[in-house]
Amino acid sequence: MDNRFGLKDLVLFVLVVAIGVTLVASMFQKDRMWQQLRRIEAKVDETRTRVEAIASDAKRAANQPRVASPALSEGSSAGATGAAPDRATEWARPDVPIAWQPPLAFSTDPTSQPEFRAGGEFTEIWEGKCARVTPYLSTDVYGRRVLDLVCDQLAVFDPKTLALKGVLAEAWQYAPDGTWLRVRLRKDATFSDGKPVTADDVVFTFKDYILNELIEAESVRSTLDMIGDVKVIDDRTVEFQFSKVLFSNLAVTLNNYILPKHFYSKFEPSQINQSTSLLMGAGEFRLAALDPSRQWNPGDDLVLVRNEQYWAPGVHSPIASMRFKTIPDERARLVAYRNGDGDMITPTAPQFVVAQQEPNWDKENRSLKWFNMRSGYSFIAWQCGKRKGERLTPFHDKRVRQAMTMLLNREQMINEIWSGVGSVAKSPFSPESPASDAAKKPWPYDLAKARALLAEAGWKDRDGDGVLESEQGDPFEFEFTLAQGGDIVDRIANFVKNSCLKAGIRCKIRIIDWAVYTDMYKARDFDALTMAWQSSAPESDIRQMFHSDAIKGGGQNFMQWSNKDADELMERGCKTLDTAQRMQIWKDLAAVLHEEQPYSFIRVVPWIRFVKSDVGNVQTYKTGLEPWEFFRPAALAPTG
Repeated sequence: MDNRFGLKDLVLFVLVVAIGVTLVASMFQKDRMWQQLRRIEAKVDETRTRVEAIASDAKRAANQPRVASPALSEGSSAGATGAAPDRATEWARPDVPIAWQPPLAFSTDPTSQPEFRAGGEFTEIWEGKCARVTPYLSTDVYGRRVLDLVCDQLAVFDPKTLALKGVLAEAWQYAPDGTWLRVRLRKDATFSDGKPVTADDVVFTFKDYILNELIEAESVRSTLDMIGDVKVIDDRTVEFQFSKVLFSNLAVTLNNYILPKHFYSKFEPSQINQSTSLLMGAGEFRLAALDPSRQWNPGDDLVLVRNEQYWAPGVHSPIASMRFKTIPDERARLVAYRNGDGDMITPTAPQFVVAQQEPNWDKENRSLKWFNMRSGYSFIAWQCGKRKGERLTPFHDKRVRQAMTMLLNREQMINEIWSGVGSVAKSPFSPESPASDAAKKPWPYDLAKARALLAEAGWKDRDGDGVLESEQGDPFEFEFTLAQGGDIVDRIANFVKNSCLKAGIRCKIRIIDWAVYTDMYKARDFDALTMAWQSSAPESDIRQMFHSDAIKGGGQNFMQWSNKDADELMERGCKTLDTAQRMQIWKDLAAVLHEEQPYSFIRVVPWIRFVKSDVGNVQTYKTGLEPWEFFRPAALAPTG
């Protein structure tokens, strides 16, 4: 057979090679064009952010009060003497000072840093599954992180000073006797769909949404029982009437997300209650896909994109999108973070300690540890009422609850479970707070005293089998519920189980998904559970956790603890405007909680985070973190 390579074959070969080279060159050219496009998009984003910052500075300068017009200074009344055109006072009540608020600004301006660049995506990996992000129905820390980015409030606590500063509120008047609050909205404030924020939206948020008992917003509603009425004064002015004079009225009222009436009024309360992501606001970000008919599924990645219509000039977030993903297993979560699948995680305390000992760890990661106003405490809650309304648990007796605290060696727990990160908690008040009584010490570890208290309450080993029984012969056994979460959860469960065993108590472990944890405690379907609370203010109203009124309607007094002395102290403390007197009342309340032990207070929890070093402008504030100020110095990803 003739296999000679002829002229025709050569021509064909050259043609094929030429076509191949052309295709490869075209591919390289397209790749170069794509890279250039990505760089151009990032540069445009950067330029736009800088222009907005310049415009904001110019506007701020234009709004500065004249030296000769002290009536326009911060927090003062802009009366008839020298009021600037944009500070008209016809909306205000006469003879009451006006607290004017400065224009919105970054706490730490990312655009001033040399390596600044806009664009890119920031990813946080959550340790627990968020159940929902519908405003006021979301009650966990994960939902709060999302809501803070999507929904603006009337005012927030300044990250550096903790003073209240206006966001949607341009100004306010607060009655000298604490009976009313009048708020003026910023004229440029809009929701993410471009529609203006009006007084009608504020009234709707409070009267038709939060205070609507058909909507499952019990945890917030219980803190707003002092609001007697909310009414429109004009399109940009709203007034709150208070039925109770409480120290927290100003901060609690201003620190609520304002919702768009035109969006939420389309849904029945039952639709809102069943939703997972009916989420629209006036904040820096919005849901990447807001479709009421196809809502986000808990456990899936949740993606926010920058709100390109954000109303405040000069404070556009540099980050193009925020992604939140869930990896419950702590080992897998750290591996994903190491592999670049996330930019920030909350490590376990042992991970936080061990990882920092690795060579070159600090070159690629920031290891953050600090206390802030959101630092909280972990606890075990004992069911003081009837489980599911059917039967009493052993913990209805305070002697049993005291014994449960004393049979737990909490110092050992912190050392063995959390690698020594934290300290033993003794009350709901931070050790740094003036409400904390330094003279009051936590219950000690005392197994002998615990056994004596259990015997006093009628629990004895009556048949010699090593298990305590009641006078009726029922063994002391209970179910301890924890949220799924890896090694730490397993260690807590085993520690508590083994500690109980030493006292003759059977502890059965129940581990459930975090997404159903809320439903479980709302139904009061537990004997004991463990959780942690974070604060959202420098001084929180703890009625929502401990007042007997918070037992009703699935409120957060899920252990169903009721104590008249505690109720009276909480009510009196909230009505006491003098700070020193109020701090003493909180100390008296802490003494009641110490005696009653509805919670076994376990650990004061500092904030700890791992953040990739290539994320810029990461600041540890008194309020926590401000992710909307972050940027990606090397971000070349598409910014859509």
